[in-house]
Amino acid sequence: MSQPTLKTPWHVWVVGGLSLLWNAFGCYDFSMTATNNAAYLEPYPQELRDYWLNMPVWVWAIWAIGVFGSLLGSIALLLRRKFAYPLFAASFLAALISMGRSLTDKDAPTMEGQMMMSLVILAIIALLALYARWLSHRDVLR
Repeated sequence: MSQPTLKTPWHVWVVGGLSLLWNAFGCYDFSMTATNNAAYLEPYPQELRDYWLNMPVWVWAIWAIGVFGSLLGSIALLLRRKFAYPLFAASFLAALISMGRSLTDKDAPTMEGQMMMSLVILAIIALLALYARWLSHRDVLR
């Protein structure tokens, strides 16, 4: 006999949709920075732009894992797939490494509110990971 299909709770669509928008912006930010988009980067001080564009390749790779991992996690969440949790967990770890590196780099320029924004991003990713794990345990994700 086949397993009965659980109806998708309404909150999956709300959380999944909002997280998709949030994480799509993270990917957009990464893409605009990586391609050195002049119009996008214009509001930032030159010192900060120079720092970003001269980061080691491994830092770019970790940043990419963070933002694109979360985007894929949001898509997996909307598709009700259990691999949403490992994607969000990998994204959290990548963000933690990336942000930790920039916060401990004595040569890194700082911006007002940088620490607070980093904490907000980490909190959102952690909550999304925990949410996906909770849904997995409730057999909402397959």
